Amino acid sequence: MRIHIVSIFPEYFREPLSTSILGRASAAGVVEYRVLDLRDFTHDRHRTVDDVPYGGGAGMVMKPEPFFEAVVDIEPRGPVVLLSSRGRVFRHDDAVRFSIAPDLTLLCGHYKDVDQRVAEHLATEELSIGDFVLSGGEAAALVVTDAVVRLLPGVLGDHASASSDSFYEEPLLSAPSWTRPPEYRGHEVPEILRGGDHQRIAEFRKGLAEEITRRNRPDLWERSKGERED
Repeated sequence: MRIHIVSIFPEYFREPLSTSILGRASAAGVVEYRVLDLRDFTHDRHRTVDDVPYGGGAGMVMKPEPFFEAVVDIEPRGPVVLLSSRGRVFRHDDAVRFSIAPDLTLLCGHYKDVDQRVAEHLATEELSIGDFVLSGGEAAALVVTDAVVRLLPGVLGDHASASSDSFYEEPLLSAPSWTRPPEYRGHEVPEILRGGDHQRIAEFRKGLAEEITRRNRPDLWERSKGERED
């Protein structure tokens, strides 16, 4: 798989994409990253990527031409995603969908906004990673990249590592985990997890997942109730 990232700060990605799972996936040839400097697709000596907004208002707006020319250079065969606080919230289902595409292109905005023509006539979709505003799309692009790459075959080594995560097969958060030592500062690992009865352990974990989802994500809990009723 190829992941293309378009940004005015290509150096932002140098270390993260070569570290941990993302780096190992690249070294193994499972994924190839290409980070493009948006300023390379400008045609003035100042390498200008932004301008004042039509209609007035504070802040600068990123120009459409460099984004369009960058995507022409990429020749994408898969989704072209504009990371934006106006976008639909990125979910696990999106990561799964992207992971089986031949490539993925991520467009990182900056400044006040990106010209709307990029969203409407270049990107195939507009996604947000949450209800907050970042300085630019770079951090969001890394979030999407990480969520997608860890799903690629062979990246984690053990499919169960991903299949037991939150959101993988049903709209429940994953159950919490414990490891050695069995007691630390007076806090003990639940006895049932040390007993070896796998059916009871599975039921215990399922109950914890439901309890935590009900408490921390009531929206997901209501969704899971609806699916069970169906």
